[in-house]
Amino acid sequence: MEEQRNDKIPATLIAGDGIGPEVTKATVAVLDALGAPFEWDERKAGMSAVNDGGDPLPSATLDSIRRTRLALKGPLTTPVGGGFRSVNVRLREEFKLYANLRPAKTIIPGRYDNIDIVLVRENIEGLYVAHEHFIPVGNDPRAVAVSTGVNTRDGCRRIARFAFEYAVSHGRKKITIVHKANVLKALTGIFLEAAREVATEYAGRVEVDDRIVDACAMQLVLNPSQFDMLLCTNLFGDILSDELAGLVGGLGLAPGANIGEHAAIFEAVHGSAPDIAGKGVANPVSLMLAAGLMLEHVGRADLAGRLRQAISVTLLEDQVRTRDLGGTAGTDAFTAALIRRL
Repeated sequence: MEEQRNDKIPATLIAGDGIGPEVTKATVAVLDALGAPFEWDERKAGMSAVNDGGDPLPSATLDSIRRTRLALKGPLTTPVGGGFRSVNVRLREEFKLYANLRPAKTIIPGRYDNIDIVLVRENIEGLYVAHEHFIPVGNDPRAVAVSTGVNTRDGCRRIARFAFEYAVSHGRKKITIVHKANVLKALTGIFLEAAREVATEYAGRVEVDDRIVDACAMQLVLNPSQFDMLLCTNLFGDILSDELAGLVGGLGLAPGANIGEHAAIFEAVHGSAPDIAGKGVANPVSLMLAAGLMLEHVGRADLAGRLRQAISVTLLEDQVRTRDLGGTAGTDAFTAALIRRL
């Protein structure tokens, strides 16, 4: 067993744009100090890739992920105009990363002290299929905009089963299915129906309820402790996951995972923040927590636990924080303090 644990695990590393290289460098340093088993294949995506070869998602990057089936990704910038689609969406579609996992847990007590909610978002269907077109009227070629969302019963069942399996394996007690089936009766009605169907297989193990999305958004602010896990369609999950991040201190403390049957990509969910890029002040915790999810994914929950504990102690006991968290430490100083704790 010990010999197996010492084996290196190939993984693709995408530093990203803006503050991406800074937070990625910090995260890799922490993983090295932790003794994490990853062997990195460094590749480019986003604006850095456009500047190199004109494509924000080069074939070499895709080939690397196909080989490793595992990636850690900093924030990316999708070029405006020029017909470029979101790199993140392209990655999800290319590798069929149907499940987006967004845990939100209080580290620094604030307005809410005990948030511990996991959001599971369907990642490749819904309105994000972006089947869109314009209808001309008179002299206006773009007088009417039409967008079609697509949810499949199989896709809804698949994400529901992922959520319930996660609940069972992580000791979660309740899943709230989030929908708008009172208005979008077909598009989100099929999601609610399929999720309820899968829920019957877990009766007695996981409690289930459902909530209309607008009511859920309000209740997350009024009384978040009533929620344990949220199961969401693509668009609703995108919105509510950022709301959850706001409950625990912002996107700088929010990790994300995109998981499919044959690949998994772990990411910082914040943007590339070009206004502070290169200044050494970026908060690397989001990507570090994403690396924790990545460690769990490869069966190293022990290392993930040590990493999260060290982050918590550095922020709370040592009071070493970047400026977005009310401190004065730069990226390197925070990383050094965290490594000392490890």
